[in-house]
Amino acid sequence: MKSTPDLCDQYPDLVQVVEPMFSNFGGRECFSGEIVTVKCFEDNSCVKQLVDTQGQGRVMVVDGGGSMRRACLGDMLAEKASVNGWSGLIIYGCIRDVDEIMATDIGVQALGTHPMKTDKKGIGETQVSITFGGVTFNPGNYIYADNNGIVVATQQLV
Repeated sequence: MKSTPDLCDQYPDLVQVVEPMFSNFGGRECFSGEIVTVKCFEDNSCVKQLVDTQGQGRVMVVDGGGSMRRACLGDMLAEKASVNGWSGLIIYGCIRDVDEIMATDIGVQALGTHPMKTDKKGIGETQVSITFGGVTFNPGNYIYADNNGIVVATQQLV
């Protein structure tokens, strides 16, 4: 994958840059793929359901409402996502089990960490447009993430 700065240089009119607020926690620091969206708040039921499906190199973008009170992703879900072929997860919220996730072959970027897991009440939506960080993420668009940042495009760039 080309770096996000290279993508911005080559395709300035095709990319949107997510505001810098995410940290890289996964074992894969550079990842990209077609976007699959989840909208949830302090309930990761939809995340758990999706990591059980074949990822096919896609990236799950999770709008956790920016919650800093619960973790939307832990080591078991990250491992399941890796085994099932997901390229990575972008979590607009927190994760936990950071040391284990850093050793897992998957990209993970999140706002921060929190040791408390979420409730599982089955509340949430998948494959809906979500907006955070100054960008709207639409299912089927493409995302590119590395240590420089996150960029989104309506078409596959590389």
